[in-house]
Amino acid sequence: MKILVVDDEALIRNVIKEYLVNEKYMCIEARNGEEAVDFIKRYKDIDLIIMDIMMPKMDGFTAAKEIKKIKELPIIMLSARKEEYDKLLGFDIGIDDYITKPFSPKELIARIKAVSKRTKQNELNQYIYKDLIINYKGHTVKIDSKELKLTPKEYDLLCYFVKNKGIALSREQLLNNIWNYDFFGDDRTVDTHIKMLRNNLGKYRDLIKTIRAVGYKFETE
Repeated sequence: MKILVVDDEALIRNVIKEYLVNEKYMCIEARNGEEAVDFIKRYKDIDLIIMDIMMPKMDGFTAAKEIKKIKELPIIMLSARKEEYDKLLGFDIGIDDYITKPFSPKELIARIKAVSKRTKQNELNQYIYKDLIINYKGHTVKIDSKELKLTPKEYDLLCYFVKNKGIALSREQLLNNIWNYDFFGDDRTVDTHIKMLRNNLGKYRDLIKTIRAVGYKFETE
């Protein structure tokens, strides 16, 4: 697990890093919100962020908003301020936890483990890419908080693509797995449903890519 620690105070970064390394976590550091946003763009394998609020160049709240536009990551916010407003604003932005300074490093580690556990459970229940959310339990797909009206087959196709992200899938594979082996049809059935699914996905239609002479692939990068 790789954790990004964002704080303009080197001493605090060093203390947090020491405890993270002792827990066998990988750790990288940023000195302000601008660096944090840049790191999220550059490093695709960051799993969690620990971030201070009051920092030069870009504060933690602004950085959290920008990061959420790039990738949905769990964020634990640190602050010397104890005002309820700050906590409410943080949770409204979408942070996962809020710890006031001074804090116990052992408590921070406990919070990291709790947030990680919740995140893993959420990943089993839903898929999130920016503002595209597939809720497997609720059997719903939303973009910008608006629920899409997908047919059952379109929903099954999207879920199958997501669970096989980055893998080129032939039309035959899609027929066999979505319509089952006993379906008597042809490749046009797949193409028609993918065309309808793309139309429903709107701005995310290009996530389903056509692979010439093979079939289709769902890709986010």
